[in-house]
This record gives sequence, C-alpha cells and structure tokens, in this order.
Amino acid sequence: MDNNQIINKTKEYVKDKLDGEGTGHDWWHILRVYKTSIFIGEKENANMFIVELTALLHDIADWKFNGGSSEIGLKLSREWLGSLGVDSSTINKITNIIGTMSFKGGTTNAKQETIEGKVVQDADRLDAIGAIGIARAFAYGGYKERALYNPNIKPQKYMDFNQYKKKYRYNC
Repeated sequence: MDNNQIINKTKEYVKDKLDGEGTGHDWWHILRVYKTSIFIGEKENANMFIVELTALLHDIADWKFNGGSSEIGLKLSREWLGSLGVDSSTINKITNIIGTMSFKGGTTNAKQETIEGKVVQDADRLDAIGAIGIARAFAYGGYKERALYNPNIKPQKYMDFNQYKKKYRYNC
C-alpha cells in the first residue's frame, strides 16, 4: 500500500470513529489540525507522511475520555498503522509524538524533539484558541457537566499530570 492510500484509509478510520463526537475532539477538530499541520509542515520541510498520520491519529482515543489512560490511543494507533503495513520505525515516531503532545496540567513537559512533533503540536494548540477554541472549551465543559462560571472555584496552578487527572475525575 502506498503512502497516499495509507493516509486516505486513516482519514476514513478516524472519521468513522470520531464523527459526531460532542466534546470538541471530533472529526472536524482532527480535520482542522490535519490541514493546519500540512500548511506548517510543508513550510518547515517536515516529513509529511509522519505529520499527516500523526495529525489524523493524535486524538483517536484521548486520555480524557478513556479513564485517564494515555496508552489506549497509542495502542489503537500502533494497531491501525501496523494493519496497514507501516514500518515499525515510522509507527514509533508517530506514537512518540502523540504520547508527548497533549496538554496534561501545568507542569507536564510536552516538549517536542522533532520538527514533525512541533508541527502537529502547534497545529493542535492553534485549534484551541480563537472562536473555535472557545466553542470547543464550552463543548468540553458541558460534556463534563462543569459550571460555566463559579467564582468560588479558584484556578489551580502548577499541578502535575496525576493531580490534574484526579482533580478532574479522569480516573475510572
């Protein structure tokens, strides 16, 4: 299978899994991140095969919706890419980026080591700002049944990932 077929099959797979998802981590979020990643990646001379697959799979099983497990999305990505015959080196690059690119509390290190990781992480973060970012935040807050505003709840700074998950009930 050639790279274009792998990318197209991955688009279909991700769209099937995330179409209609209601928290802001839906197919349309993936598509925006994918398109922005292509735009940035081409300008930065990144490996576009890795950029495109990473952008498509980056939220396939986000830890926030899987009992706090970061491993489920990585496992699904590995299995999917392996089923398409993607070589293990490429799979490892993609899953390494996915495993380190999310926002996971105030002090978690999400530094990317590769240009491909930087491209997709930047594209994902760009989708979290502006009108779309605000809408996604409201959608997610509604999904988690959080109050829109409560002056009695003060912001918490500098939590580590485990404190963050526990605070916001990501553990099942």
